[in-house]
Amino acid sequence: MRPPPLLLLLLLLLLLLLLLLLLLFGPVPRAAGRGPLRAFVVAHSHMDVGWVYTVQESMHAYAANVYTSVVEELMKGKQRKFIAVEQEFFRLWWDAVATDMHKQQVHKLLQEGRLEFVIGGQVMHDEAVTLIDDQILQLTEGHGFLYETFGIRPQFSWHVDPFGASATTPTLFAMAGFNAHLISRIDYDLKADMQKNKKLQFVWQGSPSLSESQEIFTHVMDQYSYCTPSQIPFSNRSGFYWNGIAVFPDPPKDGVYPNMSLPVTDTNIHLYAQTMVANIKERASWFRTSDVLWPWGCDKQFFNASVQYSNMDLVLDYINEHSDQFGVIVQYATVGDYFQAVYNRSLAWEIRDSRDFFPYSTEPFQAWTGFYTSRSILKGIARRASSLLYAGESFFTQYVRKQPASSICKCQALKQLQSLRWAVSEVQHHDGITGTESPKVKDMYVDNLMYGMFNVKKLMASIIFDLNNAEKNGEVYSYVYSKDAGKPGTTDVDQYVIVYNPLAWNITTFVMVSISHSSVNVYDELGHSVPAQIQSSAESHFTYDLYILVAISGLSYRKYSVKPSLGKQSAFIGRSVKYKQKDITRACQQSRRLLPVVNDCYQIMFDQDTNLMHSITERETNQTVRLTQEFLEYHVNGDVKKGPISDNYLFAPNTSAVPVSKAVGLEVISGNLVTEIRQYFYSNVTAQEYVYVVYTRMYMVPDGYDGKLLCHRIEQEYSAGPLELNREAVLRTSTNLNTGQLLYTDSNGYQIQKRLFKAYVNNTVARNYYPMVQTAYIEDSSTRLMLLAERAHGVSSQGNGQVEVMLHRRLWNNLEWDLNYNLTLNDTSVVRPVFWLILGTKSVTSTLYRTSGLALEHRPVVMFGALSGDKPKLAGQLQLNSVHSSVTVPPNLHLQTLSIPGWKYSSNHTEQVHSVHMGKQKQGDADFSRVLLRIRHLYEVGEDPVLSQPVIVNLKSLLKGLGSVMSVEERSLTGTWDINTLKRWKWKTAQYPSKGFSNNTETSENCIVTVHPMEIRTFFVYFQDQ
Repeated sequence: MRPPPLLLLLLLLLLLLLLLLLLLFGPVPRAAGRGPLRAFVVAHSHMDVGWVYTVQESMHAYAANVYTSVVEELMKGKQRKFIAVEQEFFRLWWDAVATDMHKQQVHKLLQEGRLEFVIGGQVMHDEAVTLIDDQILQLTEGHGFLYETFGIRPQFSWHVDPFGASATTPTLFAMAGFNAHLISRIDYDLKADMQKNKKLQFVWQGSPSLSESQEIFTHVMDQYSYCTPSQIPFSNRSGFYWNGIAVFPDPPKDGVYPNMSLPVTDTNIHLYAQTMVANIKERASWFRTSDVLWPWGCDKQFFNASVQYSNMDLVLDYINEHSDQFGVIVQYATVGDYFQAVYNRSLAWEIRDSRDFFPYSTEPFQAWTGFYTSRSILKGIARRASSLLYAGESFFTQYVRKQPASSICKCQALKQLQSLRWAVSEVQHHDGITGTESPKVKDMYVDNLMYGMFNVKKLMASIIFDLNNAEKNGEVYSYVYSKDAGKPGTTDVDQYVIVYNPLAWNITTFVMVSISHSSVNVYDELGHSVPAQIQSSAESHFTYDLYILVAISGLSYRKYSVKPSLGKQSAFIGRSVKYKQKDITRACQQSRRLLPVVNDCYQIMFDQDTNLMHSITERETNQTVRLTQEFLEYHVNGDVKKGPISDNYLFAPNTSAVPVSKAVGLEVISGNLVTEIRQYFYSNVTAQEYVYVVYTRMYMVPDGYDGKLLCHRIEQEYSAGPLELNREAVLRTSTNLNTGQLLYTDSNGYQIQKRLFKAYVNNTVARNYYPMVQTAYIEDSSTRLMLLAERAHGVSSQGNGQVEVMLHRRLWNNLEWDLNYNLTLNDTSVVRPVFWLILGTKSVTSTLYRTSGLALEHRPVVMFGALSGDKPKLAGQLQLNSVHSSVTVPPNLHLQTLSIPGWKYSSNHTEQVHSVHMGKQKQGDADFSRVLLRIRHLYEVGEDPVLSQPVIVNLKSLLKGLGSVMSVEERSLTGTWDINTLKRWKWKTAQYPSKGFSNNTETSENCIVTVHPMEIRTFFVYFQDQ
C-alpha cells in the first residue's frame, strides 16, 4: 500500500534529522539494516478451536464479536489492518452471523490488503502428534473455502502456539505455496541463544530429500511470543488490551470487561508511547534488520475492536509525530507486509537443515512432553476417524465415477463426508488431539468425530446396498475396529462380512469379527471356502473371535459369508493352554525353560519361569535378539508446594520409572493361522485383578497367499488402566542391541528424525521424550527393532538397547490455573493401543516399515450385512457389482488422496478472481466432475537402492478403472494454485546468493508424471462423461 503524503514528508524530515545526528554525535545504536526502526503492528486475536471452552461457547462469548467488530472498525480507518487465522471460527461467523453488508466489507478489505488470512487452515494444527494426512486435510478444507469464496490464497503462516515445531510443517507450507513461515514455541534455552546471536530467522530445509526445492524462510518469535507485553509500568492493568479480557458464558451487557487497559489520554499517551517504543527497541536488538514485528493481541482479543483501534490510533500517531525523538516509525501491518519488508532487504540467510524443535521446554522442570500421550482414547478415535474418512473418500469417488445414474443423492453423500472432514480437521487443533483440553471440550471433539464417522459408515453401507441391488429391508452396518470405544456388537451367523481395502496396494491380512457361535464356515463370493480361525474371546465368555484371511486388491472390496457349520468344520479352532501365574521377583536366572512360538518369519521365546518374553529370532538371518517387556509407572507430584508437577502438557517425574507387577499370568491360544499369547500383569502373586495385559499375535500364511507383510509383523495390543492417581504408564522393551541410547522417531508419519539422548542438569527423563506419531526404532550396526503405532505416543530411550512408550496418564494437581480451567487430566479410562513390531536387518526393515505403517493406519473397513436373496456369484459377475477395477501403485508410492472435494471454483485463477469480484461465484450444487488426487513418494533419497528411485506414473493407466481420463491439472498441495503459475519467493542464502522466485516442479505432460523421493504431487483429474 502506498504511504500517505504526510507520512512521506515525515520520513524525509526524519532522514534529515538522522543525518544531522550522525554528523553531530556518530551512529545511533539500533538493529542492523537501513533506516530507522520500523515497527509492524500486527493486530490479531488468538482463537483456540476448543481448549477450555467449546467452539459454541467461544462463538457466543467472544469469537463472533471479533469478526463483526473488526470488520466494522477496519472500515472506519484506512490505516487499520488485521490478520485472521483459524477458518473454523471465521466460517461459522460467515455462515451464521455476518450480514450482507459485512460480507461486502470483507471482500473490499481483502482487495485492499487490510484484512489478511494467514495459514488459512480450519485450525492452527498441532505439530507433534498430528499425522501428515490430517495436517493436509485441515489446510485444504480452509484453503478451498477461501479460494471459492474470495479468490485468495494464503501465503504466510502464523504457527504461534503449537508446543514445539516439526520439520514436516514448513515443508507442507512450502508445497502449499507459502512464502514464509512463523513459529514461536521452541525450547527456552535454545531461543535465548538464538536471540542473543540474532539467529531467530533462517531458511529452513525441512525435508532432506526435497531440500532447497521446498525450503521456506522461517521467523521464530522472540521471548515475548505472540502477545503484546502485558505489564506496563504506569498501571496495574494489562497494557494495550483496552477491551479487557473475554467473559464466559455471556458477554457483559454493559460492555465493561475485567482488566481493561487505561484509556489513552493526554496525560498518559507519552507513557504508552515510551513503553511501546522501549519494547520495540528491545525486540529489534534480537534481529538482523530494522524491521520489527510487533504482535498486538493475544488469546481472545478484539471482541470490542472499537475501543482497541480508537486507543491504538492515538498511540501510533503520537509515536510517528515524535519519531525523531523515539527513533521509531510505527504502522498497522499484516504478516505479509512484515515479510515483504524483510524480503526486500536482500540479506543472505543461514540454512537450517531438517532438524525439528522437539521437545519443547519453557523452563528446566517444564518439559512439554506429557501431551504426546495425554487423552490416548481421543488420539485413537481421531486417527480411526481419519482412516475411515480416507476410505470413505475413495469409496465414494469410485462410486460417482462408475455409477453416474446412482440412486444415492450425491449432494447428501458429500455432506456426510464433509461432516467428517470438518470433525477430523477440528481435532487437529493444537489443544485438541494433544489432549490438553478440558473434559467438556474433549467430549465436543469426540461427539463431532463420532457423528461424522456415523455419517460416513452410513454412506458406505448405502453404496454397498446400491451396488448389490439389495432389498431395502436388508441391513448393512459398519464399524472400524477400535477396542477403545468398546467392541462392536457381535454378528449373528449367516451374515455377510464386507471388507473394503482403502489402500492402493493389494493386501493380504486378517480381519477379526466377534461372533456368538463356536462353529462356522466362511465362504467368498464364489462359494469357495476361505481360511479362517475361531477362538475364545479375551473380552467375553459369551463370544468368539473369528479371524478371516482376506486378500483384496487396491481400493476394492470383497464379500464373505459366515454360516453355521453343519457337520464339516471349515474354520480352524484355536486351542487354549493356560500356564500358572509366575512370581517374577523370584525367577531363577540360571536354568531357563523356554516356550517357543513360531511362524515363517520369527521365533519368539517366552521364559516359563517368569511368563515374560525372552527373545526373538529373525528366521531368515537366524539373528536372535534378547528382548524383554515390562510395564512401569512414573510417579509424579500433584502438590505445587512440593515441587514440579505433571499435567495435560507437562511431564515431570519424581524418580525413575517403577515396575508395576510382581506376577504374570500366561495363556497361549494356538491355531493353524493365528497364535495369540495373552500375558496378564498383577501387582503381586495374590492379586485377583490385573491392570495391564499384552496380547501378542503372530500370523501363519497358507500357501498361495502373499504373506510377506503379514508374516513380518508381531502384533501387540496393550490394555492399560484404570491407573492410580498421578501415575504415568509406560511399556519398556529392553534388548541386547548396542544402540548407545540413540532413538529414531517419525515426524508426522512423513520422515524420520534422529534423537540423541542428552543429559541435562534437571529433568533429563522428561526432556528426552519425543513424539511418535507412527514409527519409532532402535538399531545397532546390523539389526533394527521397529515399533509402528496407530495413534500418537511419547517415546524415549532411557537406557542402552531400550525403547519405552508412554501408554497412559492419570493426573491431578492443585495448581490454581489448572484447577480453574479443569486441565488436571484425571483420566480414569482403560486404553487399548495397538503396535506392530518388526525385527530384522536395516535393509529388510526399510523395505517393510513404510508400507506396514500405512497398512496399520488404514486397516480394512469391515461392514456387516444381511443382503437378502444374495446367491454366490459366477466369476464373470464379480466385477459388475463391486466398486473395483482395482487402483494399484508401486510399493514406494502411496495414493494419499482420492476424493471429490466438491469445490465450485474455477481452476483458472483469472476467471475465479473475476467471478468473485463480479459477485458471480457458481451457485447451486457441488462440482462432482473434479477429482482430487495426491500421490506421495514414501522414501528418502538414498534410503533404499531400489525403493528410493523416482517412479514414472501414467495417470491414465492408474485411473483407468474409474473411467477415461480427459485432462489432468497439476496443482499446489491444497489445490488452489496451478503449479505452473506458482512462483514462491526464493530467499538469498550463502549457498544460493541470488534472490528470485522458486518453481522447481517438473510438470506433467500427457498424464505421465515422474515422482521423486518424498514428493507429494497433487492433481485435479477430469474424466470423460459416461
